[in-house]
Amino acid sequence: MVRQRTGVFTTIRTEGGLLPAELLAGVAAQDKTIPGLAAADYHLVKGESFGNRITESWNRLTAAWKDYTVRLAALSADDQATTLTRERWLLPLFNELDYGRLQTAKALDIEGKQYAVSHGWGNVPIHLVGARTPLDRRTAGVKGAAGASPHSLVQEVLNRSGEYLWAFVSNGLVLRVLRDNASLTRQAFVEFDLETMFADGVYDDFVVLWLTCHQSRIEAANPGECWLEQWTRTAAEQGTRARDNLRAGVEAAIEALGAGFVAHPANTQLRERLRTGELSTHDFYRQLLRLIYRLLFLFVAEDRNLLHPPDASDEQRRRYARYYSLARVRTFAGRRRGGPHPDLWDSLVVVFNGLGVNGGIPALGLPALGSFLWSAAATPDLDDAKIAN
Repeated sequence: MVRQRTGVFTTIRTEGGLLPAELLAGVAAQDKTIPGLAAADYHLVKGESFGNRITESWNRLTAAWKDYTVRLAALSADDQATTLTRERWLLPLFNELDYGRLQTAKALDIEGKQYAVSHGWGNVPIHLVGARTPLDRRTAGVKGAAGASPHSLVQEVLNRSGEYLWAFVSNGLVLRVLRDNASLTRQAFVEFDLETMFADGVYDDFVVLWLTCHQSRIEAANPGECWLEQWTRTAAEQGTRARDNLRAGVEAAIEALGAGFVAHPANTQLRERLRTGELSTHDFYRQLLRLIYRLLFLFVAEDRNLLHPPDASDEQRRRYARYYSLARVRTFAGRRRGGPHPDLWDSLVVVFNGLGVNGGIPALGLPALGSFLWSAAATPDLDDAKIAN
């Protein structure tokens, strides 16, 4: 059995709702509502456990990563590191995911246009480039990156071909899972930050990578029936149920938060303002509703990785995720009942206030959003109050 996650993802980014963070967390936790998570579905032999198998892969790849990074640092500055990245790092990585040794592929021909995808497995293109070749920019003179960025090249293969549905693209520092995407304006992928994962020893996120990118996930005579495709349908169904339940959830949250604020012993002024009518019950309700809008905004922005601007550093993102995020609160809520202390609320107030002032919160990489929802006037009686964890 894979051990349950105890924190938020720090090296995994999901865009476009392809495989949402909630679904990936469910995969790591062996959620029985998600299909294809039995040991047999991963072709494990009888008696072999996920924990042992994944830990063995982690140990081998950790050693391979250390050797690879030493060799990478020794290369000349003008070397794209393509051969080194493939031979010393990415091919061993895919081997640990049970693809065997990937074979180089001929350029794919789609309606007369050639696509220089480097490798493949079955009907899944796998494009591997060097560590010094960015995934999102063209690189002159580099095969598979000169005419279009590696990401765009693979996405175009998926979009134009009726044969391919899922694909992988990596430069050794980042690994992305792509799918045929009808949207022309919004990317959809799952990204694993391999560099941070192995440099910082983020084993929990590697568990998700192993379970998501394993060969068995894309193995199917019909690509539309592979486990990854079934997971996208599961995610869509879960999203539909979540939207249907949203109204009831908001009503329950208003009642719970309202009772929590009124009951907290520190909120004497709030209770007195309600008792005298200086704060009407309707205005109290409106402030609670704005608080819930703030929470919903942050839940969605965090899950879609839209809260931070592109230039926010990894350290800023990690600091926010570990100490101030709603994902952190959600993780705590799933593990234990709250206690009498108000520290979780206090950390949220820091975020609320920072998003409402000029300059945002530089230490957390958060911008100023500048709307009434985040202003001091939106929830004046709540921002100065306390509520127990």
